[in-house]
Amino acid sequence: MKKLVLAMTMLLGMNCAAEVLPAVELKGDLGGRLDGKAWSSSEIKDKVYVLFYVDPDEKDLNNHVSDALKAEKFPRENYGSIAIINMAATWKPNFAIESALKTKQEQFPDTLYLKDFDKVLVKKWKMKDDSSNVLVFSKKGELLFRVGGKATEDQLKQIIKVIKANLNM
Repeated sequence: MKKLVLAMTMLLGMNCAAEVLPAVELKGDLGGRLDGKAWSSSEIKDKVYVLFYVDPDEKDLNNHVSDALKAEKFPRENYGSIAIINMAATWKPNFAIESALKTKQEQFPDTLYLKDFDKVLVKKWKMKDDSSNVLVFSKKGELLFRVGGKATEDQLKQIIKVIKANLNM
């Protein structure tokens, strides 16, 4: 299994394979933007996007990834970031998480923060539940790379490599 994951990682890193995930929409009781407006995965286009899908109890698990991506200073005209919080994966009250998210949104205005109240992405995109996931999408909205759980140093290097390879395409 480990060899298969490594082989897929290498293929994805060379941009030889890409996957189009099923469309998802977060709206109403399912979640959405912090202001209550709907969000659709069809918005993932025209830029290379990194998407973090996170259980609030595991919010620090991939901090090393977000720190490394910030350090790269990718051009915002070609690169975007999305953080989707798996609100159903925690015992913490929604109002407390939403308050923290509003503060994060003010600190990091270039990142789009979203809420998933019903594990929509766990069900439709097979995200690792009760964890932290990192996904990289092409400018066409194709999934190029995925990590469920804590990213290793090799996976982090691969994430950066995939982003750089797709920024100017």
